[in-house]
Formats: sequence, structure tokens, C-alpha cells
Amino acid sequence: MAPPDTRTQILDAAERLFAERGYRGTSVRAITDLAGANLAAVGYHFGSKAELMAAVARRVIEPINTAQHAGLDRLLARTSDPAVTELVEAFAGPLFDEIPTGDEDGAQTSQLIVTILSDPAEEVRSWTGPTQNTVRERYLAAFGRALPGLSPEELWFRMRGLLAVTAVDRIETHQQRTPACLSPVAGEATRHWAITFLTAAMSAPPTKT
Repeated sequence: MAPPDTRTQILDAAERLFAERGYRGTSVRAITDLAGANLAAVGYHFGSKAELMAAVARRVIEPINTAQHAGLDRLLARTSDPAVTELVEAFAGPLFDEIPTGDEDGAQTSQLIVTILSDPAEEVRSWTGPTQNTVRERYLAAFGRALPGLSPEELWFRMRGLLAVTAVDRIETHQQRTPACLSPVAGEATRHWAITFLTAAMSAPPTKT
């Protein structure tokens, strides 16, 4: 197998360091040192550190987005008004399916998702493109029909919660933080529990202000 090219090596190194240290805590020099590339390579291949962050995020998220689109397409082909639990399954399920359980790469992907959701750096929040925006808008519309009492803002907050809960579970599973008094749980069981829990969270009454 041919070794990865310089661009891929930089992406791999940046994904690892952004996940571990966040955007501001990761220097371009640290990325190129880990990648075994020269400092100018980031500018040549990506233009800037911010564009590198965007490329890393899209590489991780786009397979999930593709699966989310496909899941919603299947639901809407059957009914124009899917139930909340079906929408949760279509939206959150790919996070379980695309992120390996107990796998170092899966844990790193999960950590990067948590970073994307929580990092205060503006560059981390502005990586999205048309594909991600379309996923958000389609699911907001579908959840809005299923949960008409919720505002779009609260719906989107809850959808972000779906991402965060699933990502944290993948990290915990890899790091084996299950309390000693509990038995290890198979990935499929965790998936079912998560869908049940997240459906209840999405279906909660609107927050009173």
C-alpha cells in the first residue's frame, strides 16, 4: 500500500491535534511536525489554519451527513410525517454506524465532534458548507412537523444535544470508563438505549420562558 500523500498526512495530524487540544491550542508547526511535512505545506494545500480546520471537519462529518440524508429520504418516501423516534434514529443512528465502537479512530472522531460543538474559536463554528446546512434544514423541518410546539431555535439546540450525547458515549466506550460494578455493554444495546433516551429528550414539552 502506498504511503499517504502530504495532504492526507496533514489532515490526519490536524484531526488528532484539533481533537486533543482544540483549535487555538494547536499550532500549525505542531501539525506539520506530527505530519512530517514542512511548515509551508499547510498554506500550499489548504491556504490557512482555518481552512485546514474546515477540511478536517468536513472529512469527518460528510459521511455522517450522507447517511443522515439517506435515512431521511427513506422515511419521507414512506410517509410525509415520520414519528419523532424514527427521525432520531435517522439523525443519530449514523453517528453510531459511522463511528467504530471501542476503536481509537472512532474515539478521535467523537472527540473532534465534541470539539466542533464546544470550542469557542470562531474558526471552529464557521466550517460548515452547503451539505451541512441542507442536513440541518431538512431535519429542522421534519422535527418541526413532528414537534410543532417547539421553536426552531429550541429544536436546533436539541438536535445539537443528539450529536453531543452520542459523541460523548463513543469517547466513554473507547476509554472504558464504565463503573467497575457494571458489565460491559454491547454497542447495539447502547445504540437502542441512546435512541430511546434521545427520543424522550426531543419529545419533552417546550421550555417555558
